[in-house]
Amino acid sequence: MPNKDSKTGVQSKGEPDYLAVGLLRKPHGLRGDLLLEIYTDFPERLKPGTTILAGDKHQPLKITRRRPTNDGMILGFEGINTPEEAGKWRATVVYVPTADRPTLPEGQYYHHEMIGLTVVDETEKVLGELTEIIITGANDVYVVTPAEGKDILLPALKEVILAIDLPANTMRVHLLPGLIDEKDEDPE
Repeated sequence: MPNKDSKTGVQSKGEPDYLAVGLLRKPHGLRGDLLLEIYTDFPERLKPGTTILAGDKHQPLKITRRRPTNDGMILGFEGINTPEEAGKWRATVVYVPTADRPTLPEGQYYHHEMIGLTVVDETEKVLGELTEIIITGANDVYVVTPAEGKDILLPALKEVILAIDLPANTMRVHLLPGLIDEKDEDPE
């Protein structure tokens, strides 16, 4: 079963309603500001006038001010004017509606769009389903779960990932030597 990844939102089949963009860590200063740990690749969209949705109940918070820090971003919100009021939001994940996400350049995809793709090799052999994406820092790793056998871990490199076709629900890959254990592929 796909995992939930706190930095990218729910990693499951289909499109989620909301995408996590950060975590409100703790109050900052005397005006009711909060330190935000940034999850999004698009922090520029978190600007004064923008409404984000806080917590599991997706309560709206309108950003009134912001400034960058080494640890993320300091945000002020409408109606939150003291450290005590801000403290109520400590350790709260904030979201934006999926419909508000920026359009990605051609050839780039949001993780939730890729979960559930059927993964095939160059000979059209079905390897399994893309069930999880592991964020490693260097490059993502795609977890492909076959109908039988062990998961296949594919590095998200252009030498491995040949094509993604969302309308056809497929990902075509080139298997580098060692990516699949030969004894698992050809049992004797």
